Amino acid sequence: MGMSAGYELSRRGLKTLLIDAFDPPHPNGSHHGEPRLIRHAYSGGPAYVKLALRADELWRELEEATGEKLLERAGVLNIADPDVYSYAGRFQDAADHGVRIEDLDADQIRFRWPDVRIPDHYRAMFEPNAGYLYSEKCVAAYKKLALHSGASLLPNTFVKRIQAERSFVSVFTNTEHFIANHVILSAGAWFKTLEPFVRLPIRSVRKVVGWFEPSVSSFEAGTFPGFTFASSLGSYYGFPDIAGAGVKIGRHETGEEWQPGEDLVPFGAYSEDEGDLRKALEAYMPDAAGKLLKSAVCKYEHTPDDHFIIDTHPEHSNVILAGGFSGHGFKFASVVGEILANQIELGHWGRDVGLFSAARFSPISP
Repeated sequence: MGMSAGYELSRRGLKTLLIDAFDPPHPNGSHHGEPRLIRHAYSGGPAYVKLALRADELWRELEEATGEKLLERAGVLNIADPDVYSYAGRFQDAADHGVRIEDLDADQIRFRWPDVRIPDHYRAMFEPNAGYLYSEKCVAAYKKLALHSGASLLPNTFVKRIQAERSFVSVFTNTEHFIANHVILSAGAWFKTLEPFVRLPIRSVRKVVGWFEPSVSSFEAGTFPGFTFASSLGSYYGFPDIAGAGVKIGRHETGEEWQPGEDLVPFGAYSEDEGDLRKALEAYMPDAAGKLLKSAVCKYEHTPDDHFIIDTHPEHSNVILAGGFSGHGFKFASVVGEILANQIELGHWGRDVGLFSAARFSPISP
């Protein structure tokens, strides 16, 4: 979100400084271990659908500006046990906004993707124009364009303290002191390091993903889509085998609490790291449940209601908060950057962000 906003601000001619505790793209946030799903028939109502469609436009513009392939329209197959979860609420939103979707029964799913094994009562919502983003390439693309547009980047620099006045904001690092008219805080799972200046109800959790070797070629990218499963086993998401990396799968709703500064426990420290992922593949895509080829550990940043926080600080209107993207935010990074830049340059968001008001949580400051 920060790199996207940095590009938007710098290309509009605003003097922009980007400060990162690491050197993006990096493995200390929530963007590494490509790729990330992008869907448009989104849960959460029309606000998310509109954002997803605008985000898609901006990702395409980023591709054109860089000449990089960043978005693969592989489609996304969302499979669910109707006794556990239903996609029915999304159909009207999709129709209202021109999003193409297909409502499939189990026989239709098995006919089109024979290596998917599901019970007869399962259903799916297939979105053919959805797909996935190469997340690290996206961050690198924004970084390149932001620097080319005149932004400055201060990597490997930890923000120690922030102090806001009516007309300016001071940011203190270990060695330097910066003053700006406006500041955007998009610290991801590291927001607690900014307390007590701002307190957000963000819970950071450790997440794991794995890449498994398929035994058949039908899971290869270009043939198999991105996917999600929602059943009594849990909520899972995944990707086809891209260039021999294996079928990638992760679980959405679990995770161990993590505090900024703590070591991130490596993959395999808990039996369920591989076990939870493998059991879903064995249940629904057994021919993809081969040898574990690769693994990664990253972070989610949850809000209590899993909606984002996009708002100004309750006491300082020149400080903008962007956080709590809750494990489903990356696809929106392009449009969130635009929204944040609008607020600074134009004095308004340019989009309806009422759903993401920090005021729904109280208190968020001392």
